[in-house]
Amino acid sequence: MRTVVIIAFKEIQEGLRNRWVLATTLLLASLALSLTFLGSAPTGNVGAGALDVVVVSLSSLTIFLLPLIALLISHDAVVGEMERGTMILLLSYPVGRGQVILGKFCGHVLILAFATILGYGAAAGALAITGASVLAASWYAFASMLGTSIMLGAVFVAIGYLISSLVRDRGTAAGLSVGIWLLMVLVFDMALLGILVVDQGQIVSATVLEWLLFLNPTDLYRLANLTGFNVSQFSGMAGLSGTATTGFAALLLGLLVWIVAPLGLATTFFARREL
Repeated sequence: MRTVVIIAFKEIQEGLRNRWVLATTLLLASLALSLTFLGSAPTGNVGAGALDVVVVSLSSLTIFLLPLIALLISHDAVVGEMERGTMILLLSYPVGRGQVILGKFCGHVLILAFATILGYGAAAGALAITGASVLAASWYAFASMLGTSIMLGAVFVAIGYLISSLVRDRGTAAGLSVGIWLLMVLVFDMALLGILVVDQGQIVSATVLEWLLFLNPTDLYRLANLTGFNVSQFSGMAGLSGTATTGFAALLLGLLVWIVAPLGLATTFFARREL
């Protein structure tokens, strides 16, 4: 465990040195504050709570932005160090390859968690300073959004590690990362929508649709944050919220599987890889 902590601390130090932590925090904070003050303006007209609108806006932003950031900071975690020759030096110490993967993963997830909590927390803090009335359920929704956002980031960090453990050069890793991001954030849902339009409910029932959504971690995140805590009516997903039978715990379990499976595969491939 001590070795894992040391490697994680090393990744955090490199993130600070490369300005990843500062850049990610400032980006998330600036976008969150913009959405907070621009998006909460019409709340009085639509009857939505100010923080509810912020949760919906930040959840939609997270689906597109956080996976991309996670892949950018993780896609060369293995192959990059191998190209620079630092991986051979690291493994010359009494450290296992599984410890290297786990330590790096923890470091990158902590970077994302820090940036997400501070960046999105700035939006909630700014909203509290304005004196807006916020219900307790809205704070629960915001806390849930923060936690699941970190989990979504961890999913794509793990996927980035899997890519980095499989390829032989950083350029290929970067290209595959962009392709995976496009597939999971845009293409998957568009393809699923096309199937639903063609099928007209004959084969793909509501239950089958829910299971299909487990094939994409961004959809699990969307279900967890946009169909509960009284925000579905503001997110345009009230219909899905009324028919969904999957509980919040099952969605969290699905995200956890999406973290463990790619990370386990990355560890396996890295352990078999020649330096």
